[in-house]
Amino acid sequence: MIPLPTGLRARLVITFTLVAVAASLLVATIGFELAKTALVTRAETTALDQVTRELSSITFPIGRLRPGEAAPTAKELGRLAHALNGPGRSVLIEYGALIASEGPMSMSDVPNELHGRAKQSVVTQRKIIRGELWLIVGAEVYREAGSRIEATGLRAFVFFPLKDDERQLARLRTTFTQAGVVIVLIALVVALLSARQVLLPVRRLSAAAQALGQGRLDTRLPVHGQDELAELTSRFNDAAAALELSVAELRSLEAMSRRFVADVSHELRTPLTSMTAVADMLSEEAGRLPEAPAEAVRLVLREIERLRELVEHLIEVSRFDAGTATLNLEPVNVAEAIDDCLAMRGWSDQVAVKAPQGLAVNLDPARFDVIVANLVGNALKHGRPPVLVSARTTQSGLEVKVRDHGQGIPREALPHVFDRFFKAGAGRSRSQGSGLGLAIARANVHLHGGTISVRAQNPGTLFTVWLPHV
Repeated sequence: MIPLPTGLRARLVITFTLVAVAASLLVATIGFELAKTALVTRAETTALDQVTRELSSITFPIGRLRPGEAAPTAKELGRLAHALNGPGRSVLIEYGALIASEGPMSMSDVPNELHGRAKQSVVTQRKIIRGELWLIVGAEVYREAGSRIEATGLRAFVFFPLKDDERQLARLRTTFTQAGVVIVLIALVVALLSARQVLLPVRRLSAAAQALGQGRLDTRLPVHGQDELAELTSRFNDAAAALELSVAELRSLEAMSRRFVADVSHELRTPLTSMTAVADMLSEEAGRLPEAPAEAVRLVLREIERLRELVEHLIEVSRFDAGTATLNLEPVNVAEAIDDCLAMRGWSDQVAVKAPQGLAVNLDPARFDVIVANLVGNALKHGRPPVLVSARTTQSGLEVKVRDHGQGIPREALPHVFDRFFKAGAGRSRSQGSGLGLAIARANVHLHGGTISVRAQNPGTLFTVWLPHV
């Protein structure tokens, strides 16, 4: 099945060409038929005039003979046939039992219908005989008998060849065909030029829209004329100007928001430091306090730790938003880095590690530590043991997997787990964690030029990190 063209240019050219072809065929057909009719009419008129003129000039007596008249002889009929004859023609004269002929035709070549109609008037008929087209003129000679006109019984059948007329029609058909081809070619060229002229503003609009999509919000198009395309171009310019203004306002608000978050986070660091120092003192005294005050102290300590984590995460996020986060690459022993990350946080006895010793990769050790810590911490907080961490090298980079065996993340939440402040399930809105850990892990992975993905398991959840070789 031939696919239909979908481009506007192709459809315009095809439509224009089809219209030109249809118009050419219509004009050529009408012209050819008119020329054919005129040629045939002329041939018939000329033939009828010649036959009528020659038959009207008969001088020998025919029909009902008057006193003193002798019946026509075969010689007289032959002279009449010779008078009706001409180049390429064939003549048959029938008078009773006498038949005079000039040319190769015989009475068997005369159509029965024409033979019968010739008794009443001068008639014509076209017929193909021996592969050639002939115009046959048949007529019966009438004679005045006093006040009456009576049939004489003498019939003449003249065969006029139409070879010359057929050749003229063939030349005319060839001429019309050639003219049609030329017209179609001209129409095709005009269609291509017209389509290009019509689609040029559309292509400009497409290029301008692409430029807008790439962030060049100052893109504008010149407006030419007052047609629909000019109006569309003007509306595009208005929309681009409005979009540029809106994006500028949004960027300004976003910059203000980022500065606000960074400033608040940094401002919170000082009181948090004091609160942490006091909390450390309280934690030492919590064991000697009554149950209720001791529980309150432990609650305060947990919330201070949660607030400290949130502030640290906000500061880290603000660095990524500001574009100030950088990589400090160095050779890192992956297995040792993972073990150090778990040991520093007291998770070594809760997590199983499978990584070949001696596996060294160029990484930013601090950011790799953040990636592993956030993924493992998420698995410990929201999953169930055993938590497994594996690392291996591939042809293209380092692959690290973290899996837990918990209840798992709902499938509808999987596309959003790396969004900031996203927590799967309404019951987790007050759970431990800032909701920024996975977002920060993804940002650090992207800073390395890698990818991170999440996939549901049965049971649990699997996070896969890929970092390219550098």
